[in-house]
Amino acid sequence: MAKLTVKDVDLKGKKVLVRVDFNVPVKDGVITNDNRITAALPTIKYILEQGGRAILFSHLGRVKEEADKEGKSLAPVAADLAAKLGQDVKFIPGVTRGAELEAAVNALEDGQVLLVENTRFEDVDGKKESKNDPELGKYWASLGDGIFVNDAFGTAHRAHASNVGISANVDKAVAGFLLENEIAYIKEAVETPERPFVAILGGSKVSDKIGVIENLLAKADKVLIGGGMTYTFYKAQGIEIGNSLVEEDKLDVAKALLEKSNGKLILPVDSKEANAFADYTEVKDTEGEAVDPGFLGLDIGPKSIAKFDQELTGAKTVVWNGPMGVFENPDFQAGTIGVMDAIVKQPGVKSIIGGGDSAAAAQQSTLDVQINSHGSLLVVVLLWNFLKVKNFQDWLHLLINKSIRMKRVGKPTLFCVISLSICLIEAKTIIGK
Repeated sequence: MAKLTVKDVDLKGKKVLVRVDFNVPVKDGVITNDNRITAALPTIKYILEQGGRAILFSHLGRVKEEADKEGKSLAPVAADLAAKLGQDVKFIPGVTRGAELEAAVNALEDGQVLLVENTRFEDVDGKKESKNDPELGKYWASLGDGIFVNDAFGTAHRAHASNVGISANVDKAVAGFLLENEIAYIKEAVETPERPFVAILGGSKVSDKIGVIENLLAKADKVLIGGGMTYTFYKAQGIEIGNSLVEEDKLDVAKALLEKSNGKLILPVDSKEANAFADYTEVKDTEGEAVDPGFLGLDIGPKSIAKFDQELTGAKTVVWNGPMGVFENPDFQAGTIGVMDAIVKQPGVKSIIGGGDSAAAAQQSTLDVQINSHGSLLVVVLLWNFLKVKNFQDWLHLLINKSIRMKRVGKPTLFCVISLSICLIEAKTIIGK
C-alpha cells in the first residue's frame, strides 16, 4: 500500500484538516519556547501556497475539568503563528465545535488558515478527545473536504479524536513534511548501527519487554538491564530481593533469557534500597546484588552505575528505553542520570533514547542540546516496535501507519524517542489510505 504525503493530494480550494503539535510551554500567556510552531511551518505554508485552506488542530497541556482550561487556550499560539506566517490566523477562543466554528471554517478563502481551540477542552465532558470519541472525530472530519494531514509527532502514538478519529472519516490521510523527512533520516539510524551497539532497558516489568529483549539479543553487542525488572531476573537466579517488585509468572522467562543471552544480558550488581516505596524512613545502598529483608530495590546502586559506565565505554550506537529506577523520586534518580552521563561522554555516540523518564534524564544530564517543551530532547526517532519485527520494511510499515516524529539535533548526535510500544491499540491507518 503506497504511503502518501501532503504532496500527493490536490489542495487547491480544499479545506485541509491538519493535526499539528502546538503543545508549547506557555507562562502568563507568553510562549517560552516556540520550536514546535516553527517546525510545523513548512507543511502549513505548503498547503497555503497550493491554494488550500488550512484548519489546524492541536492540544495544549492536560485538561480534565473546567478549571484546567485556565491558561490552556491556544490564543497565544494563534498570535505567534500569525506573526510567523505574516498573515492573519483565524481563531475563536474557547470554541472546539458548533455553529460559530463552522461559519468561520466555511468563510475561509484559499490560502487562509484557522486554528481550532485546544482539542483537550473536549476532555472536560468524558475525555472525548483523548478517548477518541467516534462522534467527535466524525464531526471534526466533517469540517474539511476529505483531506487530513498528520504532522503531530508527540501525539502520533495516541488514538485521539484529532488524529485517529479524523483519519477514520476522510478520503485521504497523509503525512506532513516533517514526518516525511524524519522517516527518511531514521532509516540510516536503525538499519545499520555503528558498533559497538549497546542497548539499555529499564522499567518495571519484564513482560512489557520480552519481545524487545529477544530481538535486541540478536542485534546488540550488549543489553544492560535496570529498573524494576531487575528483580525478576534476580529472583530467577535465586538472589534475595526482599520486598522488591517481581513478576512471579515471568521467572521462567527471565531465566530462559539469561540462558540464551550468551553473556550479552548484563544486570546491575547493587541497588539503592528503601524500607518502603513511599513514606520510607531509610534509604541505603546494598552491598551486592541481594536486597535486604524488609527493603525493596528502587534504583541501581553506585557500583552498577560504574559498571554500566564501563560497559558503555567505546559505544558508537546506544538504544535506551526505560529508567533505571523510580525516577520521579529524586532519591532514586541517580542511576538513570548516571547512565545518561555515561552515554553522552562517549565520543561520536549516536543514542536513541526513549520513554519519558529516560528523556527527562537527558535534560538533567550534562548533555548540551536543545530541549523541547516536554522537557525531553527535541526529537522523536524510533518506533520501539522495530525491535519486535523482522526487518526494516515491516517496521517502516508500522511506523507510517501509526506515525512518529523525529529531528536531528546537536553534537554529539543524539536522538530521542517516544516509545510507541503502546501502538498495539487498534487504530485506523493514519497515513496512506
